[in-house]
Amino acid sequence: MGKRFQLLQGNEAVVEGGIAAGMKFYAGYPITPSTEIAERSALRLPQVGGKFIQMEDEIGGIAAALGASVAGLKSMTATSGPGFSLKQENIGYAAIAEIPIVIVDVQREGPSTGLPTSPSQGDLMQSKWGTHGDHPVIVISPSSVQECYTEAVRAFNMAERFRVPVIFLMDEIIGHLREGCELIPPEELEISDRRVDRSFNGTLAYAVQEGNYVPEYAPFGEGDKFNVTGLFHDLDGFPTNDNNITDTQERRLLDKIRMRRDRIQKWEEVDCEDCETLIVCFGGTARAVQGAMEDAKDMDFVKIGMFRPITVWPFPEEALLKVIKENKHLRQIIVAEHNDGQMLLEVQRIVEGRVPVDFLGKIDGTTITPTDVIDKVKEVY
Repeated sequence: MGKRFQLLQGNEAVVEGGIAAGMKFYAGYPITPSTEIAERSALRLPQVGGKFIQMEDEIGGIAAALGASVAGLKSMTATSGPGFSLKQENIGYAAIAEIPIVIVDVQREGPSTGLPTSPSQGDLMQSKWGTHGDHPVIVISPSSVQECYTEAVRAFNMAERFRVPVIFLMDEIIGHLREGCELIPPEELEISDRRVDRSFNGTLAYAVQEGNYVPEYAPFGEGDKFNVTGLFHDLDGFPTNDNNITDTQERRLLDKIRMRRDRIQKWEEVDCEDCETLIVCFGGTARAVQGAMEDAKDMDFVKIGMFRPITVWPFPEEALLKVIKENKHLRQIIVAEHNDGQMLLEVQRIVEGRVPVDFLGKIDGTTITPTDVIDKVKEVY
């Protein structure tokens, strides 16, 4: 694109970050408020030797992206609302078959069709638990256009390193926000490409080296012959009903995330050391919290700190607990989010009554404002 700095929407920056990470394939179906991702992918991918295809529906979109990924291409799809629900079965397929893919969900308000153009963060729990069964997943949530770029790169890196579906959990606020964005060249970024291990002669696609959790099979079509299935399978990919194999495989799928949390989790702490009120938030809600923090300083008001998970799953619970234990001034925690209290449940579990936890949420299609945050602090302080 030529210019290192551009004025972009969050939705546009995601595409640029994906291309910087090596994305070569996008398949999807247009849906508000994520449509700009498909539009920009259609424009940009042919310019870098990639492929864009608009499928007949949301299920076809993720299925095509999974097929391209199995064949070796870094692939992405994007959606919102009911489209995210439709993709859940194939997210589970990606998890058990260990197919790297990035799925962008630009959240909107309400179940079903809801309010297609209004902001929400109501898919937080769905992003972790949406597909059935115990399964590995990584979920990343940006709060600026710049992070849409840099965290999209990290999303592709995580997908490739761990061979998992990575959910890029945006919201309408960030998707349609327009800000300056530095398009950092790939040579200045950490880019992870898929590891391939041919020491098993290509027949045991799902074998792993001792001490490892991630198989390193070659792209389909490169000569190695193996089966790809959504059933529990043996090391060559063929279905099995062996309970011991099932147990071993399921635990390895979960452990490749659980045992590598330190390489996955990312969060931001602002003024957490000596704040009296700690606000836990993510995604677009952080914009209002940042504004409230500035207003509080101007008002000589209660000192407010912010803890913001960037990787929301696995949740950085050890980091939050450390903040709570080390801050002797902390009097209250407020969880702010555009839903009816989904991250609230996680924070309450972690805090275990050490500090009072209160909640600020909206589910009417409007946004939380800095004034709302200040008013909530006053109410519970």
